[in-house]
Parts: sequence; C-alpha cells; structure tokens
Amino acid sequence: MSDFSYTISAFGDEIAQPLEEQFRVMRELNIDHLELRAAWGKNVLHLDDDDVRRVQRVCAEYGMSISSLGSPIGKSPIVDPIEKEITHLERACQIGEAVGTRNVRVFSFYPPDISTNAHYDEYVELSITRLTKLAEVAEKNGFTLMLENEKAIVGDTLDRCYRIVSAISSPHLRFLWDPANFIQVGELHPTDDGWATLGETIGYVHIKDAVLSDGGVRPAGEGDGQIRELLTRLKETGYQGFLSLEPHLAVAGHSSGFSGPEGMAVAVRALRGLLEEIGE
Repeated sequence: MSDFSYTISAFGDEIAQPLEEQFRVMRELNIDHLELRAAWGKNVLHLDDDDVRRVQRVCAEYGMSISSLGSPIGKSPIVDPIEKEITHLERACQIGEAVGTRNVRVFSFYPPDISTNAHYDEYVELSITRLTKLAEVAEKNGFTLMLENEKAIVGDTLDRCYRIVSAISSPHLRFLWDPANFIQVGELHPTDDGWATLGETIGYVHIKDAVLSDGGVRPAGEGDGQIRELLTRLKETGYQGFLSLEPHLAVAGHSSGFSGPEGMAVAVRALRGLLEEIGE
C-alpha cells in the first residue's frame, strides 16, 4: 500500500492582499495551509517584526498554518554578490521560525542574458556553487530549501534542474516541481521525461498548469503539464508533502500572480477533481 500523504496549501496572495481576507476565503475552500509569499501588500522578506507578530496572531485566529515561505531568494542576478542572498535567507529563517515553517522556496539565479536560454549551461556550475552556500545556511538553521524550476532562471529545464539538485545532494535542498514552468520552457512531457531523474528529489509541489501552444496558464489538468500523471507518480512512490496551489489564473506576473477568490475556487476544484480521478 502506498504511503502517499498530501496536504493542500495555497498562495493566499493570489486571493487578496490582506492576510485576513486570504484566510477567510481559504477556510471557505477547506484549505488550512498557506504558502506565505506576501501579506498586506508586502513581500515576505519585507515583513518587519511587527508584521510577523501580526501573521502569528491572524494564523491563530483563523486556525491556519504556514507550509513554506514563498521567498524570491535566487530570483536575482547570478553575478551579484551571494552575501546579499545569504542575508535574505538568514532573515527568512528568522521569519520561518516565528511562523512555524522550516521550508523556504528559492531559485537558481538569472544569467546576465535572459533573451535566450541557449547558453544557460555555462552558468550551471556557478549556480551550484551559490546554492551550496545557501544550503549550508539552511542546514545551520535547521531549514530546507525548496528549489523551484522557473523560466529565465538557470534551473529551467529538466536536465539543468537535475544537474543542480544532484550536484548539491543535500537533505537541506530539495526540488520543487512546478509543471506549468516546465511547459513554459518547452518541456513537452515533463512527468514522462523527468520523473526518472527528478522524482526522488521532490520535496514540494506547485499546482498550476499551462499549454504548450502559447504558455498560457490553466487550471490543473486543463493544460499540457501532465499534472494527473505527476499526482499518479507521487501516489505510487508514497510522496508525503504539500501540493501548493499557485493558479495564476487572472495574472501571471514576473514575481507573483493573481487569481482572485473565484479563480482560487476554480483551481481548488480542478486539483481535487484530479485527486479523485487517481483514487484519492
């Protein structure tokens, strides 16, 4: 019997800016975990100590927990001094400790020229070096980094993601699989083609879909991201972790997205429908 065990989480800032409104809608949708990316219009890394205490109070009031910090760490130029991102990660660890999560989402840096990814292989080793330093900070603080695949970032394709994660080989850095982002860099069959190499490295999953024709974002199962197949593989291998809804159904921005309450409800129904299809 599979040990598959999942918890649905969501980016509440796709619903509204105020954290209270995020939680009100999420409770109506029977979701009790938040991936904290922004609250009251502030990115998670810009929350001061008073803001963090307010997050604690609102979580307690609504009975919500934090699944991960949806930080932008690593969505920065690869040529910048790594010390800046180390400082950001140290702050993220302080915030995570306060709000009750030890997961921090990170990225693998922007190359100097993002007009094409034809030369991204040149930056894989540097990305590995920088992420290794961040993983050491995470280990020191007892945190786990969730490395997300993303367009215009060194870790965009299945191959480069595998090369980065496998080279670091740290329990404090796991892979965060985003199906839509793989589609948007032209991976035709991400689950079929990437599971053998990346499956065992997955520590977290984002749920959003996209179509190959134009990269447009869709609810789970309505695009080409093979989310049904991904969920099936996760079930077969006993994945235990979060399925975090990042729908981007109204706006798919550079560093965030928006779906509104109605869009989030559509996204929740789509995910739960797929889970029912695979017997969950």
